[in-house]
Amino acid sequence: MFFGIDPVYFVFLAPAMLLAAWAQMRVQSAYAEGSRYRASSGVTGAQAAAEVMRSEGLTRIAIEPVEGYLSDHYDPRHKVLRLSPGVYGERSLAALGIAAHEAGHALQDAHGYTPLTVRNLLVPVAGFGSSVAWIVIFAGFLMSWTGLVIAGIALFSGVVLFQLVNLPVEFDASRRARAHLLSTGLITPDEEPVVANVLNAAAWTYVAATLSSVLTLLYFLFRSGLLGNNRD
Repeated sequence: MFFGIDPVYFVFLAPAMLLAAWAQMRVQSAYAEGSRYRASSGVTGAQAAAEVMRSEGLTRIAIEPVEGYLSDHYDPRHKVLRLSPGVYGERSLAALGIAAHEAGHALQDAHGYTPLTVRNLLVPVAGFGSSVAWIVIFAGFLMSWTGLVIAGIALFSGVVLFQLVNLPVEFDASRRARAHLLSTGLITPDEEPVVANVLNAAAWTYVAATLSSVLTLLYFLFRSGLLGNNRD
């Protein structure tokens, strides 16, 4: 049995695949819609991020442009907020929402938000697990070595744990973004639903990623016999 062509794998992952496809379409649609509206404040995404952070006394977080489509992220290690071309210099409601979301992560970091701290600690665990787990599990099945399969499943569990912890981190960053955009006057109450639509659409991509990791773990457990009695 090879995972890549195992029909059971696709049965397990079908809900996550469908959700991921829908979430991606929704993100593109919401981003395109939000990009049509220029923020009444007239600020760019970079300026909005700076103002959100400044509102809570953060003035030393660097804001840099980064290449890539919606590649925006906050780097807690180097204390740098990086924004994509469609966000950094744009004045749309979509750009402000995304920039403020990333600024929300900087606020979490500054205030010691526990889920973010845990997520940052899990990054190397999840990175190693996602790279090695499949190899270890496949080798275990190939050699009929149950212990190796279980070790691989344990490694992949780190990926699942990371995704589960990541959900509240992302939802909280979006909550902070919307609240600060309104409180600083960067958007009006009439503009807030457009921003909310962009951020809510993005949130579904994190839900899809989490569901995918959970269902993959269940698939591994099923194939190993640890979930049910399947041993083929």
